[in-house]
Amino acid sequence: MTEIQYVTPLVADTPVFVVRAAETVDVDGMAALVAENVKAGHLLPRSAAEIRASLHNWVVALHDDTVIGIGSLLLMNPQLVEVRSLAVATEYRSYGIGALIVNELVSQAKQRDIPTVFALTRAVNFFLRLGFTITDKNNFPEKVWRDCVKCPLVTCCDETAVVIQP
Repeated sequence: MTEIQYVTPLVADTPVFVVRAAETVDVDGMAALVAENVKAGHLLPRSAAEIRASLHNWVVALHDDTVIGIGSLLLMNPQLVEVRSLAVATEYRSYGIGALIVNELVSQAKQRDIPTVFALTRAVNFFLRLGFTITDKNNFPEKVWRDCVKCPLVTCCDETAVVIQP
């Protein structure tokens, strides 16, 4: 994956963001962003060790070498991959960084010949704007049995399944 630089061309003093594959040097910043979002109830926990073990599946967004956004892919089966652990630092949420990360992850799935990408989310409109459609969670039993059964909200889940076929 090559680095993608993002700049809003007509706005002076707009920060430059880089979206790239995660590297070992990013793990502490990634873990901190996960922890911040776990505390806010947005993500399931992921330890630095878990992130490090699956680092090849992660993408980061950087501003001045600081991790400001993350996302990962989790292969469910050869036909299905999940976008997960998507988070952007609060102060950078109005720059389109989440969309850049998701688009990169979808592009990676396409490059790997994985025909279906899904996510469970509360940010349904965000994913709809990126071309995903709403679907039934029951279409993804791999997810339900792998992660949902461990979630404290399993009996009252408020997430919606979205899917795209790149």
